[in-house]
Amino acid sequence: MSHQEGLTAYIAAFVAELSKTGVRDVVISPGSRSTPMALVMAEHPDLRIHIQVDERSASFFALGIAKATRKPVALLCTSGTAAANYYPAVIEASISRIPLIVLTADRPHELRDVGAPQAIDQIHLYGKNVKWFVEMAPPEKTEDMIRYARTVCGRAAATASSYPQGPVHLNFPFREPLIPVMDENLFELSERVGGYVEIVTGHLSLSDQTFAAISQDIESYTKGIIVCGQLDNSEFTDEVIALADRLQFPIVADPLSQLRSGEHDGHHIIDAYDAFLRNEDAKEALKPDVIIRFGAMPISKALTIFIKENRTARQFVVDSGDGWREPTMSASEMLYCDEALFCKKISEVVSPTGKSDYLQKWLTVNELAKEQLSAISQVEELSEGKLFQQLTEKLPEGSTLFVGNSMPIRDLDSFFLLNKKNIKVMANRGANGIDGIVSTALGVASVSQPCYLVLGDLTFYHDLNGLLASKLYNIDINILLINNNGGGIFSFLPQAKEPKHFEKLFGTPLDLDFRHVVEMYNGKYDLIKDWEQFSETFAKNQELGGLKVMEIRTTRDSNLKEHRDLWNSVSREITTMLKGDTK
Repeated sequence: MSHQEGLTAYIAAFVAELSKTGVRDVVISPGSRSTPMALVMAEHPDLRIHIQVDERSASFFALGIAKATRKPVALLCTSGTAAANYYPAVIEASISRIPLIVLTADRPHELRDVGAPQAIDQIHLYGKNVKWFVEMAPPEKTEDMIRYARTVCGRAAATASSYPQGPVHLNFPFREPLIPVMDENLFELSERVGGYVEIVTGHLSLSDQTFAAISQDIESYTKGIIVCGQLDNSEFTDEVIALADRLQFPIVADPLSQLRSGEHDGHHIIDAYDAFLRNEDAKEALKPDVIIRFGAMPISKALTIFIKENRTARQFVVDSGDGWREPTMSASEMLYCDEALFCKKISEVVSPTGKSDYLQKWLTVNELAKEQLSAISQVEELSEGKLFQQLTEKLPEGSTLFVGNSMPIRDLDSFFLLNKKNIKVMANRGANGIDGIVSTALGVASVSQPCYLVLGDLTFYHDLNGLLASKLYNIDINILLINNNGGGIFSFLPQAKEPKHFEKLFGTPLDLDFRHVVEMYNGKYDLIKDWEQFSETFAKNQELGGLKVMEIRTTRDSNLKEHRDLWNSVSREITTMLKGDTK
């Protein structure tokens, strides 16, 4: 038997099993050492192949597909630094719990650490940022090795998919010659044609006795709040709203919790907390005696501080992923249970609560804050905050809104408030980086339409290569580019008080004309001059396909003043109202 026959049989068995596990999307970056795997994958009729020449863009594009579909996506690259370029996306996938199957080709063992070209140490390349690593055995066509390839594949897909979801890494050493033998029966399996091994996993739960005890504890408190961070659980919304109604607790809803949009009545939803939790009087009046928290840590620093300041309250953190999403060191109980199931079980046990003055106080403060924040709609000049207020009105039903980090995600938190539309809100909030945002959003857009991306100029610049995916695959995406010529978030941080080196080190103005790069990728570019033009262009672009970029130029100083004026307005009104209540 020739080397190439063994190579082909081994890889074909792996790829056939990959399809059997339900993987449909594979993102490939061209390279020599990965040739056999790439050719065999391209031959499989049930795999969708996406080619991305830049490995960093490729990995974030795959991340976006996996975020949108909630299913594992395979990534393939050649040996050497190509694999290292996957690292940022692997980190994001790990923290954000996104299933990726990372496949790296490698030099065979005899060509490692001997000065061979394009050879680096790829063993455990991603360290603890993957759930599982396997150094694959060299390809052979024996029955046991075919079973091995299929078994590892099934285990990798199951590991990536099981809670908490995340990336796995398989490293394949390939010897030359690298060209497989492509015949008509390439994917024919001699045994277990439906899949070699079925791996069944379940959701975490608690005993009935534990649910009963927790319910009894929660019932003993009258001042409770439910905090919901980023969470992707289709059953959670209805169950947590039912629980809040049963307990008469307010739901402090991060925009990534998916609770600010939808058909629910929204009666318990608190969405303006980032503004009013900066006020000491509000924080004192709203002190809870119990906090139930779901999902990742919220975006709002003001909310995080509020949680820290209330360590004397009983604090339950519920996590279906068996993790430790608790940087505040405030939790009194870590409960490893499916979030929707937890809400359902507690709702079944606790007694209905009557009208709550504490809930009403949260709702009153929230409404007062929203009234003050609504002044943003009257701003005549182009404004970063007003953009998100406008999006609440203008986004079409069923949209996906992807938001970049730094200032855009914070303005989303402040100004994208409760609405009745079915809008999915997404972001890369695992490592909170600005790299790969364009590619991730395009990955989302490839499977979820219509898709809108809002990001800043530094974030856009960081991933201009990612725009190639729209050109190659004619992916429809609407990009709203906020250009304040630098790092706007730093104006809000202590660094701004060091003016001597601020612009050089933190402001970092780019002074770039992005029109040229958009047109290079066959995109439609519009420089927005006022809100009337924004409305007209936004509406027109909904009828067009491909890449559309609307650039909205703002100034960092005006943005800082606008935010502080609004926060001060909220604070004054709340203090006046609360002090009036105590007279």
